[in-house]
Amino acid sequence: MSLELFSKIRTVLKMIKFEHSVFALPFALTAAVLAARGSGLAWADVAAKFAWIVVAMVAARSAAMAFNRVADAEIDAANPRTRMREIPAGVISKSFTWVFVAFWSGALMFAAYMLNPLCFRLSPVALAIVLGYSYTKRFTVFSHLVLGFALGIAPAAAWIAIRGSLDWPILLLAAAVTLWTAGFDIIYSCQDHDFDREVGLHSVPARLGIRNSLLVSRGLHVAMIGLLVWLSRVLGLGGLSVAGIAVVAALLVYEHSLVRADDLSRVNAAFFTVNGFVSVLFFVFWAADVLWV
Repeated sequence: MSLELFSKIRTVLKMIKFEHSVFALPFALTAAVLAARGSGLAWADVAAKFAWIVVAMVAARSAAMAFNRVADAEIDAANPRTRMREIPAGVISKSFTWVFVAFWSGALMFAAYMLNPLCFRLSPVALAIVLGYSYTKRFTVFSHLVLGFALGIAPAAAWIAIRGSLDWPILLLAAAVTLWTAGFDIIYSCQDHDFDREVGLHSVPARLGIRNSLLVSRGLHVAMIGLLVWLSRVLGLGGLSVAGIAVVAALLVYEHSLVRADDLSRVNAAFFTVNGFVSVLFFVFWAADVLWV
């Protein structure tokens, strides 16, 4: 691999914030662990499916983020906060990014094919959701929930990957991830409150103002915790799952303590750092609960 190509790939991975794949992936793996419990599959088969789930998740997010950067290139160029992103700054071309999107979209469909027929049949639907989100801020204030749903389908998809069917309890986890994502996306969008209003983009902060938007975000996160408690009871999980929910709740409380209507200076810490811990620690506690003998 030439140094030039390596440098370009590294720049693209920076553009799509590849390291933030950690947001949804642990929830998908949690769903896979839950689905594997009592599935009758041999551990070798489960391990193979886990590997393809990881490939599918990374592929879906990579395609979605790169597509978002292309779709929003003109908006990013006009926004002082984002005008130095790679495409507006001329570091990465749109044509190269389109090739990147096509490659990872194909990788997602191949991974889905390797998992099972239902995953493969649903992969175009998943692609439509994760790519289509990029345009929703242009016409609906519910764009945060659409983004949440794009991440929320990950647990449901992982469940299907293991079981070959969609069963209603996992929809509780899908809904919880949807609300969690929408909640932290609203916090992040508070940074663009003035810009969104100026150019006519739709967001909760642009519609309700920052103070009320933070209240909406808190409400969504409270509802998320309620769904996790419900799921734990439905699946008959033990004390470690409850401890995991308590840890998630504490982290969300901390996240909301970092941001105020008159001080958004710590939004990045709230958005990136805390939410990374939320997903990873949730997986650790729930996987331990399922696997504990």
